[in-house]
Formats: sequence, C-alpha cells, structure tokens
Amino acid sequence: MPSCRNSGFTLMELMVTLAVLAILLAVGLPSFQGSLRSNRLATTTNELIASMALARSEAIRNGRGSGVCASADGASCGDDWAAGWLVWQDANGNGSLDAGETVLRFSQGNAKIAASATADVIAFDSRGRRRAANDQSVGLQPGDCPGGDLRRTVTVNTTGQIKTTKGACS
Repeated sequence: MPSCRNSGFTLMELMVTLAVLAILLAVGLPSFQGSLRSNRLATTTNELIASMALARSEAIRNGRGSGVCASADGASCGDDWAAGWLVWQDANGNGSLDAGETVLRFSQGNAKIAASATADVIAFDSRGRRRAANDQSVGLQPGDCPGGDLRRTVTVNTTGQIKTTKGACS
C-alpha cells in the first residue's frame, strides 16, 4: 500500500526559518546602511573634486577664468552646496557668474548629504589660481551622521590645488 505523504513545510519549520532570517537582517542591515552612507559621501566628494578640477582646467584653457558655485537650479549661484553646484566659464574674468556666461556642468546635490562652506563661489583666474585671498573649503557629511570620521572637507588653496581631509561629523 503506497503511502501518501504531502511535501512542504510545517508551521514550525517556517517559523524557525523566519526567526533566522530576522536575526540575519537585524545584524546585517546596520552595517549595510553604514556602507550606503559612506558610498554616498564618497560619490558626492569625488563629484565635487571633479567639478573643481574642471573649473580650474577651464580657467587655464580659456585664459579668462572659471568658477564653481553653490546652485540649486543649475542656472544661477546660491548659498546651499547641499542642493548642488555648477561650473561656469568666466567670460569677463570678474570671478562671478554673470548673464550670458556658459555653464559647463551642473551637479545635483544629494538630499542625504549635508554641506557647509566658507564661500558660495570658488573662482579661478587664468593661471588656475584661486581668486580669493583665503583658503576656501566645502565640508560634506551625511545628514544623519552617527559619528566617526564621516566628514570630508574639500579645500582649495592659494595655488588652486585641491585637498581632501577626513574629520569627525559636526
């Protein structure tokens, strides 16, 4: 007489599997969120450095200057680096974005990254040097920074060189 056995999971097996899955998620999810936070910060920092390098090389190439400024809309300069920034070609060499000057690149900000800066505009002259008298910097960190060395400060010195330093969240 053949036996009819149902194949599948019992309720107990299903509950044990769900409990193991819940434990694995509870252990792995915070670590994964930390990785996402760190990668978001690295991406935004690298994009800002690339924009500043583009502005500096464009200033040297066109012989009049170029700059980077905080911008939320990609058409005008603002004061919120977290909203984004744009790179423009300074046609008249005055160190500010004026009507008719070409916007070379606009980078949209990341809502999960907070930013603070010593200036709203970082402008370069025809030799690739920074126009401002003092070093200018932009600080980036996750908006929900849990602590640790998750702050990146991008500094442009007098000669136009760009340096990044790590620091604690503020």
